[in-house]
Amino acid sequence: MTRVCLVGEAGSNLQYELLSRETSREALATYDLERPFENSLAVRTVSVGAAVSLLNDLNWYLTRFVDEALVQEPSISDAEWLSRPLAERLRNGEIESAETAEFCKIYGLERIDAGADATADDATDASSGPDSTGTSDAANGDKRQGDDDADDSSEADRARAAEPTHRLVEPLYVRRTGGELPEYDLRDVEDTLVVRLTEAEYSP
Repeated sequence: MTRVCLVGEAGSNLQYELLSRETSREALATYDLERPFENSLAVRTVSVGAAVSLLNDLNWYLTRFVDEALVQEPSISDAEWLSRPLAERLRNGEIESAETAEFCKIYGLERIDAGADATADDATDASSGPDSTGTSDAANGDKRQGDDDADDSSEADRARAAEPTHRLVEPLYVRRTGGELPEYDLRDVEDTLVVRLTEAEYSP
């Protein structure tokens, strides 16, 4: 199964933003939601093509609330992720699987306190209102579900089932040489996450 992971922008509550709007909630309704990292949502799809299609369906939200849209395809790597542009090139046949590994960025994975994470999410939920983003859902033919609090709570409960234990921090842009990646050295972290990029994303 191909995974899709959306990481929210700093200052936003991605779970709230996606699950409080009708169109995005319906697009995600058939998936089991996960929260692998702080302020993220992830789902499993059937293929890279399905993953790219889902991202295209959510594009209005991605441009406003998402910092990273990642795709993980097990036939390429069980541990490394693809950026959205790289996944699109792969889906379109513009690049072969073996050609995806050269350009990367490595995120540090920093452990977070689960209790503090839940408290921060609750605070953001409370402060996020229909007008908090300064954007109009009507422009997307969408609307907040002010009268569907029970539905929102149900979706939020699904996503909260497993609280994240780590956050992504400070990416290091690297180039794989001889099949090896440089070590992450920007700060002391518990683990790392590798995202494969297009050359255009890697270039300054």
